Order: sequence, then structure tokens, then C-alpha cells
Amino acid sequence: MTSRERVLAALRREPVDRTPVVNPTSVATVELMDLVEAPFPEANREPELMARLAATGHTELGFDSIMPVFSIIQESSALGCKIQWEQKDNWPTVRMAEPVYETPDDIRIPDDLLDHPDCRCVLDAIRILRRRFGDEVAIVGKTMGPWSLAYHCFGVERFLLMSLDDEAMTRACLERLKEVTVAFGLAQIEAGADALTLPDHATGDLVSGEYYHRYLLDLHVELAERLPAPIILHICGRTVDRMGDIARTGMAAFHFDSKNDPDESMAAVHGGIGLVGNVNNPETLFARGPAEVRAEVIRNLEAGVQMVGPECAIPLQTSIENLCAIRAAVDEWHAARAAA
Repeated sequence: MTSRERVLAALRREPVDRTPVVNPTSVATVELMDLVEAPFPEANREPELMARLAATGHTELGFDSIMPVFSIIQESSALGCKIQWEQKDNWPTVRMAEPVYETPDDIRIPDDLLDHPDCRCVLDAIRILRRRFGDEVAIVGKTMGPWSLAYHCFGVERFLLMSLDDEAMTRACLERLKEVTVAFGLAQIEAGADALTLPDHATGDLVSGEYYHRYLLDLHVELAERLPAPIILHICGRTVDRMGDIARTGMAAFHFDSKNDPDESMAAVHGGIGLVGNVNNPETLFARGPAEVRAEVIRNLEAGVQMVGPECAIPLQTSIENLCAIRAAVDEWHAARAAA
């Protein structure tokens, strides 16, 4: 199978020749930026540099997917949020101390949302990658979910307090912001993305499973229906308490955090959705070595996790050696099974 065939089959939970190594978020590192002369912040804002850096996930690390969206700020930038662009060793961030909305009535989606330079950069980078790689590798886009967008536009504390105090206002915010998720997702599919990551940061640390059920389950079902490509939902933190609901969304896969045991997570989704993950970032990929990376990869493979990769966007100082160890461990495990 080609990398693209392998990933798309796994997203449909169909047989594959080996477990795909998949990057639903970001595997950009300072080492890779230096290798291809595509540093932050420029690689977040210039399509050719974005595509060049993203391609290293396949050409240098051996992943079966390419993800060109390294940050989570493109749509928020287009909506008017203030962005701290940082330098090579840090991601751009939204200045959440300077919210742009106070109530749902403040939400205005610009007619030229997709023409904003930070959205257009992503669309152009996807086109460049599709032309360069054809059907060789799966290209994964990223469109932020409405809960994440609300954090950026209202501020995390204000929006979480709203979700506690005013359900109707919270729902109104999510209903309006979901149109950004859909519009940017559809544009990326049209540009050539094979699948979409949909980060919606109702994290286990901040939002209960009951609140996921109340506010996001039906909304995620709708997004899965409106976006005609496999969707990889991403939520950080301990989320096993909502995985049963997530398995009912109709999305293709859930990108899960290392705070969730692979065996426990496979049992929680009960075959209703594929899993992607969940090699630990700060303790394993960043701070340890290939042997520890291998052990985590094997744990996921033994549990039956359909696609293996880092749990989230990796620390930018992560070594190339540790990232290459993910693919090496997958190859080794499959070779051993074939020889048995």
C-alpha cells in the first residue's frame, strides 16, 4: 500500500499492510526547520515554507501523513484575535488576555475569511503538497472546533464561566462559530486535503464528560456530517470518560492523549471509532530516548490502536532520532509478527 492508501484504509478501519504512522497535529522541530531552511514564524505564514517544513514529516521521519498546520491560530487570526508570533523555538499563540467578543451577538464571520493571509497560507500549502506528492502520502488539514475558537475569541476563563452560568448563551456562541469550522474545513478539502484534524479543546482538565455530552456531542455529529472527508477529532487530557460519546459522533478517528491507557481507551470506544496516538510528548519524545519511544509504540500496537503517532503537537526541541524511532518500532513489530 502507499502511505495515502494505508492511512485512508485505517481511517475507514479496513485492513492495512502495516499500522500507519500518523501526525494529526504537528511534528515540526527546530532541527527540521534548520534542515530545510523553513523556520518559525515564517513557516506559519508563507505557503512554500509551510509546505517544505510539513513535508519533512514524510521525507525525513517516515510518517504516512503530512500535516502542514503547525499551530492553532489561523482562523482566530482571521477573526481578529491578536497573535503573538514568537520565534523559531516557540509556537504562535493567541493573546487571550485581549478577547475580541463578549456576547454571541458580537460574533461576525468575515466574508473574506478564507482570503485572510493566515487562512490562505494553509490552503496554498495544501495545494503545493498535493502537487508535489500526488497520491503518495495522506495530506491532513486542520480546522479548529467551535469550543477552541470560543476560548480564543472570548478568553478561556470567560467562556468556561459562561458554560457554567448560561447554557443558552454558550450554545449560541458554538452555533455561530461552528460555521468557521465548516468553511475552513471545506476549503481545505477542496484544496486537496484527504482528511481533517478537528481540535476542540474540551480537555479533561477543564471540561467534564457530562459537559462534552451537553454541549459538543450533537455538534460534533453535525460537523462529521457536513465535512465530506474523514475527521480526526483531537482533545487533550484525560478523556476516557467521554470516549463512548466520541465514538458516536460519526468521526473517523480520535487522537488521544497519553493520559489515557491504550487498552482502556480501545475498550471505551468499543469499535465505534478508530484511535490515533498516543506516544507521550514531554516525558518520552522530548526527554527520553528511542528505547522508551519504542516501548510506548509497542504498547499501542499491542492494544490494537489503528494509527500510531505523538499524542499532540510535539515540543519543538524534540530530536529527530526520537521521532524516527516511532516508524522504526512499527516496522520492527510488524516484521516480528510476519516472521512468527
